[in-house]
Amino acid sequence: MPAGDRTALVICDQCGREDTTVDATSDGELVWPMVAQLGWTGSAFSTGPHRCPGCSSGTPPPPEPTARPRTHGASYDVRTLGPAAVITPLTDFDADLAESLRDDLMAAAATHPHVLVDLHAVEFLDSTALGLLVRGRQEARQHGATFDLSEPSRFVLTVLHTMRLEGVFRIFPDQQAALEVLGAPHPDSPALSDRPAD
Repeated sequence: MPAGDRTALVICDQCGREDTTVDATSDGELVWPMVAQLGWTGSAFSTGPHRCPGCSSGTPPPPEPTARPRTHGASYDVRTLGPAAVITPLTDFDADLAESLRDDLMAAAATHPHVLVDLHAVEFLDSTALGLLVRGRQEARQHGATFDLSEPSRFVLTVLHTMRLEGVFRIFPDQQAALEVLGAPHPDSPALSDRPAD
């Protein structure tokens, strides 16, 4: 939250720790640069949940009252559609999901010609998740593969723009548009390999 002239305050929702720093943004509601600079995880906005570095590996804070209920069962899905690995987070993409997803995402980036991360169900993305996407793209590029995003929310697009990453990823309006460009079959096609995550 704004704490004075060009100064912002962020408070850990778990332990109550506070940090202040010069806020380099012009929008007092947007604290993403500060959160990333201090090594915190959480929302890019001042009203969202935040965790300090000491609490980031602990129990996550309770969801915001306005948050959509999380999907029960698997938190993400991995599919092989022809030459493409399609990874679909089924809930908000935070540090906990990034930890669960990391191995599958990196394996896909190392073994498939194309990796598509379908973000249609992601309303919130934190710094750990963003870092994983950047590392996944780097891994794919090392293997001569593409690493693209589809159907990001307005919030995710805002985060990418704020971090100057909107030009780093190729972004498609939806999964079908991406698969057409990648030469992959439509998900309804028979003979597809589907594997929901545990």
